Amino acid sequence: MSRTTDILLTALAPAVWGSTYLVTTEALPAGYPVTLAALRALPAGLLLLAVTRCLPPRAWLGRIFLLGGFNFALFWVLLFVAAYRLPGGVAATLGSLQAMMVIVMARGWLGTPVRAGALAAAATGVLGVALLLIGPEAARDPIGVAAGLGGAASMAAGTVLSRKWQPPVSPLSFTAWQLTAGGLI
Repeated sequence: MSRTTDILLTALAPAVWGSTYLVTTEALPAGYPVTLAALRALPAGLLLLAVTRCLPPRAWLGRIFLLGGFNFALFWVLLFVAAYRLPGGVAATLGSLQAMMVIVMARGWLGTPVRAGALAAAATGVLGVALLLIGPEAARDPIGVAAGLGGAASMAAGTVLSRKWQPPVSPLSFTAWQLTAGGLI
């Protein structure tokens, strides 16, 4: 692939991800975050399971359901609650705290050293998102804020634990297991 193609594909992921708030608030029925999370995770997980044809071993089921819960079920439910209750800029800023949470959790769970540069980069990212997206009309609903922070913490926990627990399968199979577990939860 050309450099231009790489750049466009790289830009596509955050653009699609960023559309979650717009689609949730403008096109989806309000008040169904659990249903929306299940509909987002389970079909994708089942499709990937069909493609990979690889089921998790029994010994991994607890870890897979915990990771599926953190990375998909809990995260998406809280993401949708935050999207319903907060302006997109506030929700995105709360979500951007995830990088800092990963740094702290990785220190506690993996023994990874905390580097000043990593903390500075994470803080700069949060500040940048806030400056770009939070306007003077930004409301701060307590339930929405709690959901935004909880979603960031859930995904951070899933990210760190995914690094800790590496099954002997392809990343696609590992993702399929987590999506399916998250959708079932």
